[in-house]
Amino acid sequence: MGKRKITNLRELIGAIKDKASQSKATLLSKPTNLSLHLAVLRATTHAPSSPPEDHHISTLLTRGDSSRATASALIIILMNRLNQTGDSIVALKCLIVIHEIIKRGPFILQDQLSIFPATGGRNYLKLSDFNDFSTTTTFMLSSWIRFYSRYVETLLCTSRVLGYFLSSCCSCSRDQKDGQEERISSMLNQILIRDLDSLVQLVEELVKMPDTLLLEGNRLLYEVVGLLGSDYLSTVNELLLRLSEFKERLGCLSFGDSFELSYILKRLNECRERLSILFSIKKPSIELLWSSVSELSSKIDDLKVEKAGRKLLTFGKSSESARFGNRVMKFGDSIQFSSGRYEMNNLPLMVVERTNRRN
Repeated sequence: MGKRKITNLRELIGAIKDKASQSKATLLSKPTNLSLHLAVLRATTHAPSSPPEDHHISTLLTRGDSSRATASALIIILMNRLNQTGDSIVALKCLIVIHEIIKRGPFILQDQLSIFPATGGRNYLKLSDFNDFSTTTTFMLSSWIRFYSRYVETLLCTSRVLGYFLSSCCSCSRDQKDGQEERISSMLNQILIRDLDSLVQLVEELVKMPDTLLLEGNRLLYEVVGLLGSDYLSTVNELLLRLSEFKERLGCLSFGDSFELSYILKRLNECRERLSILFSIKKPSIELLWSSVSELSSKIDDLKVEKAGRKLLTFGKSSESARFGNRVMKFGDSIQFSSGRYEMNNLPLMVVERTNRRN
């Protein structure tokens, strides 16, 4: 492949900066880290016309697939590159590389990314106020960088909550997916609600994508949207697994859990219209998601009405004999398993209180 032609002054300045950065790295980097510096620089050049070359990303991922120390050094170099640049093209390419590590990086590199920094949280990529005033285009591109950095931060936070990288789960084997379903079925309700809430937070961040008018002819942004679209499908699959489990458990959810679940579903449903505008993806899983959201929301509302009716019927019917019965023996209470899929989900339990007797 021949060298890309430089067509304007900005590209010329960018090419000079890239050469200067590589020369600086050669002179100042430790010998053990030089190849890492160069791999990061080659994947995040100032060239505005194209996303990082796949072979440069592959080289970077291969370099990071060795020792923990090497993987940690590579993440630090990449983050320094991201935080120290004021160039929108370089910043966007750094974010794409981070996203690629999340999506298809080796485990040891993903692990080091997940703990950098140890606190994580919002704006740890330090790009919430990023602006590149060089040209009108770069200024408009800055809004994409602010959005994309928030999204990547949220993606990392969601992955920490789930215990695995969301974007990389689409490549799981059938056995791994079966194991995941079994793991979800054994979760406590509150853990399942926490996971669902985290996934919906990711969707809420996704729908904040800026104006797509800049997409026309911009290969960098096309690359970003492609990665986001892939994440959207992965998120849909994760949501479906948990919604399916909630359908099994609906009868044994507490009032508080039902309320939380209803609120999360409402937030998710509010993203539906925007998602259909951003991603013209026709998949059975997407249609199934929205039908599941609608069905589950409707069933929760019906259960609320039913439980409220029961409370009205039983209100005020306590007596001394009932209090004695509650004190001595409770028959028909239920032991509730985490999942409602088990047939013996409501076992009658008799609890007899031991009374102290004097001899």
